[in-house]
Amino acid sequence: MNKDQFISRRRALLAGAAALGAAGTAGAVHLLGAEPGSPARSAAAPAAGAQANRAVRRPSAYRLQPIAGYGPARGTPARTLVRHEPFLRMSDREHSMVLTFDDGPDTRYTPGILRTLKAHDVRAMFFVCGEMAADNKDLLRRMSDEGHIVGNHTWSHPLMTRLGRSAIRSQMERTSDVVEEAYGERPGWFRAPYGAWNRAVFEIGADLGMEPLAWTVDTLDWTTPGAGSIERRVMKGAGPGVVVLSHDAGGNRSQSVRALRDYLPRLLDSGYHITVPRRQLT
Repeated sequence: MNKDQFISRRRALLAGAAALGAAGTAGAVHLLGAEPGSPARSAAAPAAGAQANRAVRRPSAYRLQPIAGYGPARGTPARTLVRHEPFLRMSDREHSMVLTFDDGPDTRYTPGILRTLKAHDVRAMFFVCGEMAADNKDLLRRMSDEGHIVGNHTWSHPLMTRLGRSAIRSQMERTSDVVEEAYGERPGWFRAPYGAWNRAVFEIGADLGMEPLAWTVDTLDWTTPGAGSIERRVMKGAGPGVVVLSHDAGGNRSQSVRALRDYLPRLLDSGYHITVPRRQLT
């Protein structure tokens, strides 16, 4: 499947994902761990590209046990626990935030994002699709050289809750193989397309040595709302521990590239430390 077919297939899935994504995540993110002294809240996981009418929640609406540590991950944990929900935010360490980019890499947009990150000496996370990564291994090698984290976003961006266990494993494993070949190590993080998680996804992801990571703030850049709108969503949602979701492929992402050039220096000037998570070995 070429890139244009990949993009067309992804767009076709968006129509059905709005209903199925919510059903698929039922049981994946239920009770979010509350901060000490505050009541626990119940919330459904957001589905990027699947729920265009859902408003972006305030960062305080998403609370989960923090991921320990920051900095580039090197090495695969000996054992990965099976989670019942994805991580949605980070612990507040030095007023930190995490920027993540899904669906790439794409030669039209990913290099621009990498240039901006490098200009500000910032590390980010890229959740790549195997189909895209297989054709752009040089970009994965560049991500490795520049200290970014590469995560697994399946091979062809399907709605995982529609797949059987063997297909889920194939989607994850093939992508991890490509990442290992080009990036130098297997991914330690996984993100389900459309934010659709179920027990099989968590179990197979853990078996392959990956932790599940969702997001706190969805920029909705996949709707191409304009670079200014993307920037406003990021700045409005900014806060300690926030994980920001954007895209570097899957459609025209020129607005995402332009928006990053504007909001990244604003975040840094506001005192935020843009970082990447480090796996806790167990």
